[in-house]
Amino acid sequence: MTTAETSLPQGRSETAEPGRRGLPRTLAWLPTWDLITTKNLEIRERRGLMITMAVLIVLPAVLILGLRLLFHAADPNTYSPAGNPGVLSGLSNLLAEFGFIAAAALGAAAGTTDLSDGMFRHLVITGRSRLALYLARIPAGLAILLPLVALAFTMTCLVTSYEGIPNPTSVPLYGLNVPEHLDQAELKTWLLQRPRQDAAGGLPLGAGLPVGPGATAAQVDRSIDKNITMFYGDYLDSGLEAANPADNEMAKIGLWLELEAGIGFLVGLGFGSLTGQRTTTTIVLIALEIIVTPLLAQVQIPYFINGERLVVGIAMDQLRPAALGPGVGAAGAGGGDPGHLLFGAQGALGIPPMPTWAMISVIVGWIVGWSVIGAWRMMTRDA
Repeated sequence: MTTAETSLPQGRSETAEPGRRGLPRTLAWLPTWDLITTKNLEIRERRGLMITMAVLIVLPAVLILGLRLLFHAADPNTYSPAGNPGVLSGLSNLLAEFGFIAAAALGAAAGTTDLSDGMFRHLVITGRSRLALYLARIPAGLAILLPLVALAFTMTCLVTSYEGIPNPTSVPLYGLNVPEHLDQAELKTWLLQRPRQDAAGGLPLGAGLPVGPGATAAQVDRSIDKNITMFYGDYLDSGLEAANPADNEMAKIGLWLELEAGIGFLVGLGFGSLTGQRTTTTIVLIALEIIVTPLLAQVQIPYFINGERLVVGIAMDQLRPAALGPGVGAAGAGGGDPGHLLFGAQGALGIPPMPTWAMISVIVGWIVGWSVIGAWRMMTRDA
């Protein structure tokens, strides 16, 4: 037996690290299940933080939906059903705002508690990988955050589906009642046939369509051919306003909300690890969410539009699902592009939207970038 071999503790492999018996050294950066569950328990034991999370994420939906259900049950003739597309959109947008703020606070706490409690030094001297210590915070925090967001949104969907208004069988468009669930080609066919039906019934040719009075059949057809994309966009918008979202649209909203909250947590975790200050991190991210992002989303700064697009909130607004209410978008800002985006609608943007690849790059860049910054700071911080 060599000297190197005799210097190893009995039963300890050369590839093992302290606290990770039998695990190859190349995988020492991976957090263990025990490390993740310990961090999760440490976060959950902060009751003030958990109460804040519940108040910001779950309580608004419980209060608003509960009161609407109560009022409608007491006087259905005066109060409308508890669920409708407007309530779903409003609560989802509220959940996105409060969810990001709550997630940022959770991430800041997860990234700074070891420092504020004086435990960081004790964790380091155990010999565990600092990278593993940082990475353990990600699943530990998301395991608390994501179920709360899912719970609040599930309640909203259930009330909308079972205690809401019935879906209409037609969509109002320029004063016409158009059948629902038409694609663009079917809408074009329906519009081409409708003017002749109106004329046969004694109505002006092209009644209801924005083609001007006294139009001939050929002029009506040319107008429909030329403007069918605009007509179809208005048809979709009218349908979204009048009908409850379909199941797949609700799923898109739920995934978008989870992504919004997840980004808030990861940015808060990375920024908190960088600064070491929980309060400072939370205040800065609240300002980013409720002040900086709305201003940049609505005001186009000359020669700096690409800089505005680097803010993750701008990219998330562009990714906003259709049922949450399209904003002004490029058309309203003078761009003229209807902006068919990843989820089929524009976000609440007052600036021209970015290409889809750029939007995805910004979102991924914020997730990866702040995770790398936070991990780097933990690995280089003095114990």
